Amino acid sequence: MKFIHRLGYYLGGFSIGLIVLAFFLSGKKTSCSYGPEARVIKNINSKKLVYSQNAYSVLTQNTLDTTKLNAAIKHGNIIFSKSETRKEPCASYYLENTIDDKNVAITIENCDSIATVTHLKILE
Repeated sequence: MKFIHRLGYYLGGFSIGLIVLAFFLSGKKTSCSYGPEARVIKNINSKKLVYSQNAYSVLTQNTLDTTKLNAAIKHGNIIFSKSETRKEPCASYYLENTIDDKNVAITIENCDSIATVTHLKILE
């Protein structure tokens, strides 16, 4: 079989596979969270988020909104060197992001069924 025929069969099968894959994955909430940071953020966002009294007071003092804080958590950067990932019974993660041009540091305690924002600090 000539090379051009083999290439034609390969490209034909590849294109059919792409069409089938696009058909099966369309309409579903599929995502690929391969990195450790993406997996942790996805895990935190899949749970009910509760705010401690300390975090809520910082929110009200700085006139920040919980929806903006949720967006900051969703797109935040986890600093694993400042996190306690092996802490029992709930791991504690340290995130940094910006809200309304303010740098914030967020500490989240990630338990089995609930995630709690324990500390919120406005960085300079």
